[in-house]
Amino acid sequence: MQAPTALMRPRAVPGRFVPFIAGGALLVVALPIFLVAGWSLKSWLLAAVLWAASEGLGLMLARLRVGMDNVGSSGVVAFGMMFRAIAVMVVLIAVAVSHPRLGLTAALLYALAYTLQLGVALVTFFTGPAR
Repeated sequence: MQAPTALMRPRAVPGRFVPFIAGGALLVVALPIFLVAGWSLKSWLLAAVLWAASEGLGLMLARLRVGMDNVGSSGVVAFGMMFRAIAVMVVLIAVAVSHPRLGLTAALLYALAYTLQLGVALVTFFTGPAR
């Protein structure tokens, strides 16, 4: 028998608003940095559009019901989440092949926004109330 720990207790699914705001805020803060540093605004725009499109698809998928009673929509959500990540990477790799600096800068900015959003979501989840 395992002793109950704080990491193993059941929790409610946290809201998506706070992590979304954190990722968006990072992109907004990055814009003046790109302007002052003289970096290409194309790379900032590419990262911002990819992040917004990914989040839009995520919001659409979040509306679908998942679980044993909704196996079909659960499959659509699973495929959609995989497609979301793969589509972003395909676009970034294609851009990096033709314009390496643009692709790398956009990929790094997208990765920072995504990582911040994921980190905030994890903190929100693990500090949230028990279910």
